[in-house]
Amino acid sequence: MRAVRFHGREDIRLDEVEEPVCGSGQVKIKSAFVGICGSDLHEYLTGPHSVPVHPHPLTGEKLPTALGHEFSGTVEEIGDGVNGLKIGDKVAVKPNLSDDTCRRCLMGRNNCCDSLGFIGYSGSAGGLSDYVVVNEKHAIHLPELIPLDIGALVEPLSVAWHAVSRSPLQPDDTVLIVGAGPIGLAIVQVLKARGIDTIVVVEISARRREFAQTFGASHTLNPKEVDAVAEIRAITGEHRGTSIAFECSGVQAGLDTVMAGLRVRGTAVVVSLWEGKPSIDAFIEIVLGEKYITGAAIYDLGDFNAVIEAIASGKIKPQPMITSRIRMDEVAEKGFRALINEKDKHVKILIDMSA
Repeated sequence: MRAVRFHGREDIRLDEVEEPVCGSGQVKIKSAFVGICGSDLHEYLTGPHSVPVHPHPLTGEKLPTALGHEFSGTVEEIGDGVNGLKIGDKVAVKPNLSDDTCRRCLMGRNNCCDSLGFIGYSGSAGGLSDYVVVNEKHAIHLPELIPLDIGALVEPLSVAWHAVSRSPLQPDDTVLIVGAGPIGLAIVQVLKARGIDTIVVVEISARRREFAQTFGASHTLNPKEVDAVAEIRAITGEHRGTSIAFECSGVQAGLDTVMAGLRVRGTAVVVSLWEGKPSIDAFIEIVLGEKYITGAAIYDLGDFNAVIEAIASGKIKPQPMITSRIRMDEVAEKGFRALINEKDKHVKILIDMSA
């Protein structure tokens, strides 16, 4: 079968590999649609980082690894002991792998596992393969009314759902998002689904500000043209800042805006995958401002189901996130290179595995 595999920095190839065998407690999935994540781009440009160069503790596998952790598909085969799914079911795949034995897993925080891995990073299984075999718990059933292309958006939306859940959000809160990439835009949608009206997005790209408005942002600011912090304080009036802020930029200037744009005792949620070590004025922002800072790592149990329910009910309508569809043999040039060279034009490029 075909599989797009990561061999090293700026080296992804469409390979022929053996088709996987479905075992006990597993399901075999025919991949339908696959999204390209910012973490995929990070690996492609500067990696390998998360992709194992030595055998991964959970899979025992290393480079080359199959890509694709944002994906949907149809169940083709079920192994012994699988009771919750049947052949023909549509599924979104929850890709995080955990050892279930470390101190974090035993606390119920499998998303923070000491040996964290991913389907689509840590071995031969990945959505950018004609077929994938996963344990039943990773295949999350999709209702018939949710098409498979939308099913591929459940994973990034679940990252956003979890990030919002990590904040002390209240119905009348004002919220700041710095960085309107795919996750920042997904957070806008989740906030709207939870009834938030005042959502301020700070983003340099004009196209991404347009996307933010499409998904429900009440205000969008270009920090190169206006004093974003002054504008945020004007929007929030006497509170002099938002209740909650999400850092989705991964750059120092973005974090500075998040901290300065928060009101006293506001909460900053850091979602970006930082490469460097940012600095914070602990005395001004944390001590005198009594502000809270928390992190958000992928998703908890139940986040996929919550997102699927929100899509099914119409509270989240993510179709505009899909800005391009390509074939499997176009992943390098029309997928990765397009997101690098034309990132302002795209939110999600989906690979149609049937093409």
